This record gives sequence, C-alpha cells and structure tokens, in this order.
Amino acid sequence: MQLNNIVEKKIGRNNALLILSVFPVSILLCCIILWILDSQINYKTILTGLANIIFTPTILITDFLEVGGISSAMINAALIGFLNLFFLKKCKLKINGLLIAAFLTVFGFSFFGINIYNIIPIYVGGFLYSKYQNIKFKSIILSVILGTGLSPVISQISFSGIMPMYFSIPLGILSGIFIGFVIVPLASHMLRFHDGYNIYNIGFTAGILGTVLTSFLRSLNIEIVSVNILYKQKNYVLFLVLLLQFIFLIIVGFIINKKSIINYKKILKYKGRIVTDFTFLVGYGTTFLNMGILGILSLTFVYITGGIINGPVIAAIFSVAGFGAFGKHLANCLPICLGTLLWAYLLKFDISSTSVIITVLFSTTIAPVAGTFGPLIGILAGVLHFTIASNIGIIHGGLNLYNNGFAGGLVAGFLVPIIEAFKRGEK
Repeated sequence: MQLNNIVEKKIGRNNALLILSVFPVSILLCCIILWILDSQINYKTILTGLANIIFTPTILITDFLEVGGISSAMINAALIGFLNLFFLKKCKLKINGLLIAAFLTVFGFSFFGINIYNIIPIYVGGFLYSKYQNIKFKSIILSVILGTGLSPVISQISFSGIMPMYFSIPLGILSGIFIGFVIVPLASHMLRFHDGYNIYNIGFTAGILGTVLTSFLRSLNIEIVSVNILYKQKNYVLFLVLLLQFIFLIIVGFIINKKSIINYKKILKYKGRIVTDFTFLVGYGTTFLNMGILGILSLTFVYITGGIINGPVIAAIFSVAGFGAFGKHLANCLPICLGTLLWAYLLKFDISSTSVIITVLFSTTIAPVAGTFGPLIGILAGVLHFTIASNIGIIHGGLNLYNNGFAGGLVAGFLVPIIEAFKRGEK
C-alpha cells in the first residue's frame, strides 16, 4: 500500500483492530497470571474490587488500582477496551490516527475514572443525538468515546450519597445521556477557541461542560468534595506490562514497514496541529513506531523521577502514546515537557509526585504550539500549562477527567493569539 509515497504492507481494518486488541488482551492475561500466582486473589476479591470501582464516585483523583485492587482494575480496563473495540468494529470505520488515539486514551483512563457503569449512558446519549440529527452513529463515535472523560458526573450523582439511590441512579444515568447528546456539537464549536493547537480538544470541551454542570450542582447546595485516592506502591509488574506493549508497537511498526525508522524523521517535521493524522501522512508502520517510542520515553521519565505506576500515570502514558498517532512526536513534545518540569522544579514541587508526573505528560496536549512556534515558545507554553493545570480543577470540581485538556485549551487560546500578534507586528 502507498500513502504519501510511503510503501508498506496493507494491514486493513480487521488487522488494525487486532493490533489494538493486544492492549486489553495482554492486561487480561496479566490479571489471570496474577490470579494463579497470588493466593490472595480469587473471584470473590475480584468481584468485590469491581463493585468498589463501579459504586465509587470517580471524581479526580480516584485511582482504581487503589479502590478495587490491581486485578479488578485490570479487568475493568479490559472490559472498556473490548467494549470500544466492539463499537469500532460494528461501525466499520477506517482505523485512523484519531481512532487509535481515542481508543488508547480511554483505555488508559479505565484505570482512573472510567468504568463499565459510567461509560454506557454517554454512549446512549450520543446514539440518541445521531438519531435526532438523522446521521449515522459512526460519524460521531469518536467524540462520544472521548466524551467519556465526563463519566465521573454519572458516578458522582449516582453514588455520592447526595440523595436516595432510587432517585440518584436514574438521575445519574440521565445526566450521562445528556452529556452524550450535547458533547458532539460542543466539541466542534470549541475547536475554534484554540484553533487546533490543543490536541485534547474534547478535554477542553469537557472542561467547559463540566464547569457548567458543577456550577449547577453547587447552586443546588450539592457539595462536590475533592478526593486524592492514589495507589502508592512500587509495582514492576505494571511497568513491565506497559513496556512490553510499547515494544510490541515498535516491532509491529517494523513488520508493517521495514523502513519505518528511516521514515521516522519525517514525523518530526510535522507541527502536530489538528488535524495531523500520521497513519495517513507516514503510514501505519512509522506511526506505531512513533507511538512505541513515546510510550517507552514516558515510562522512562516515570522511572527516572522515581514515580509510581498507578492509575493516573497509566492514563497519562497511554494518552501520550495514543496521540503519537495524531500529532505528537518527540520534537514537539519535549519542549513542552521541559517547560512544565522546569516550572515545577523552580516552584519546589516534588518531581516524583503523581500530580507533577501526570501534568508533565498530559501537557503534551499543547505540543502543536512547540511544533509551530519553536522550542522556546514551547517551553514557555509548558510553564503556563503547569500554572493553569495546577489551579483549574476547582472550577469543574474534578468532574472532568481531562483536566489537562481543559488547561491546554486555555493555554493555547491565550498564548497563540499573542504570539501571532507579535509576529504580525514584526512583519
């Protein structure tokens, strides 16, 4: 197959889905191995852990590895992964860069906020929207999948104890249907604000909608209490599983295109601004190579800083790797990460803390700023991102899992017009 003068093996939709299925399958296999090796793990502990995950309000930060245990969190992630694979196969969509990014992002967040209960109402809302607009569901499935970043709204209303459960659960489900219904038109409109310089556009959209919903709940004297439930133990099993998954991507990249390493330098020339689909621009082989490299570098960063591989960190790593198919690469991510990390260090934050690590990794949402305006502006954008991301959670009350996507939209919407104004002045 030839894409933009890139010759590689044709993989087709089914093979692309098969490659993506490796992630939930490998996580499920790891869970089974742990079950066999650890006598304390049995079906009762796993079911209890799953129940804890489902019936817990999942606002930021609720780490499923801590809430339900490693095995239950893995099963939850596998279930979410298989569910999304089912939708992608059913919709018969071409597996492009954004679909890959969406799949891996939501898969990552299924360790941290998204569960099999709070994801379904949003899908139902998206389906109803497609019927209302008389359009095919597959044309909006991407926005709906990524819209599950607001799934904590469903869990918070359903299980926070703000009202009797016979009333709160239906209300929570209805709120999810509402989110799924409105997320698509909102997302297309919000793109204009940051002009494509924030890769996590749905994160910005979810931040706006989450802020509106939080304000509404607070106006009814419904308090949203922030939490910080984190898994804090060193676990090299999770590190090894993720490492093997990213090595797998690199190997697949070479199998699809033996010249993927040569073509890799072509990726580094792209600015990354929406829409930059690497599967179309450089082919699947080089795209998977780029994803694997970003995933391994993210893991290395966590290891070097002494961080913990927990739910939020897994979500951040998969988001970076996933969007390696849609705009991110080493050249445009590095300046942003350096700026974020530098500012955290100067402000004397603990570099090994989960909050700093995920902010650094998620800050790559504004990688197009560095790709377009250069590394110095990228470092400045990283500084600004850390400042905003550290303080913006109070606005949406933790109901938006994509907090950094929200912050990134504000950074891009604020910084880019100023930079462009100065550039016009110089001319």
